[in-house]
Amino acid sequence: MQPSRVHILGGSGSGTTTLGHALASRWAVPHVDADDYFWVPTTPPFTRKRGEAERVALMRRIFVGRPAWVLSGSMLGWGESVVAECDAIVFIALDPTERLRRLEAREVGRRGGLPHDDDAWHEFRAWAAGYDDPGFDGRSRARHDLWLSTVDKPVLRLDSGSTVTELVDAVCSWEPAVRPS
Repeated sequence: MQPSRVHILGGSGSGTTTLGHALASRWAVPHVDADDYFWVPTTPPFTRKRGEAERVALMRRIFVGRPAWVLSGSMLGWGESVVAECDAIVFIALDPTERLRRLEAREVGRRGGLPHDDDAWHEFRAWAAGYDDPGFDGRSRARHDLWLSTVDKPVLRLDSGSTVTELVDAVCSWEPAVRPS
């Protein structure tokens, strides 16, 4: 696969941002993350959402018109018009226990430890743990799978238990075929 417009999604902690950054570096194209458009920059972070129209307008203004880019993160329910601009989609999955372990390790790195009294962390972890529950009412594997079955873009499914280099190599060696209408 040559540099193009690629959307990478998966559960929180599955490595979408890591893969997105690495793939964009390999291709020497911009990497952007959906969270940077979904959330207004605040201290502490992730406390105020942008409106849907504002998110999409900002994405269009900053990167969508470029010939190649890598976009990581889920935009289910609000970013379909941006996904329509993609050439292909990469879905990465990871064992739930490992995914949650990675999330905790990330937070330890960000905070210098996990405070036991941090309600925002506990709420986020519970939300992230729900991803693999088919009955979960938030972002879930079941919703991603259903959505991926409806998009008219080629989809590459990868297990992010592989190394980042192996994942980037898998994307770069992929020859996506356009899905039939």
